[in-house]
Parts: sequence; structure tokens; C-alpha cells
Amino acid sequence: MPLTETQARNSKPSDRAYKLADGEGLFLFVQPNGSKLWRMPLSTSTFFTHS
Repeated sequence: MPLTETQARNSKPSDRAYKLADGEGLFLFVQPNGSKLWRMPLSTSTFFTHS
């Protein structure tokens, strides 16, 4: 289930950083200081093609 804009905007900081999954590997990382960062882990297969 994708993360909605409302859920992203309403996410509050807590004592520890946490992730809110959006699907397909994308997630919103909420830090204790209140900053919100979109993250997507990348693999080496994204950058290199095998021939």
C-alpha cells in the first residue's frame, strides 16, 4: 500500500529514527530532529550491466 501525502506530512519525530515504507523499496526516513528524507536503496546491478 503506497504512502499517502497526508501520512508523510503527519509523520512526527520520535526518540528514534524510523521508516515509513512507500512500496517498491522507496521509504520515508523520519529523524528525531524532525527532518524527513526520501530514501531508496540502490544495488550495484542498477549501475552495471553484465554482458
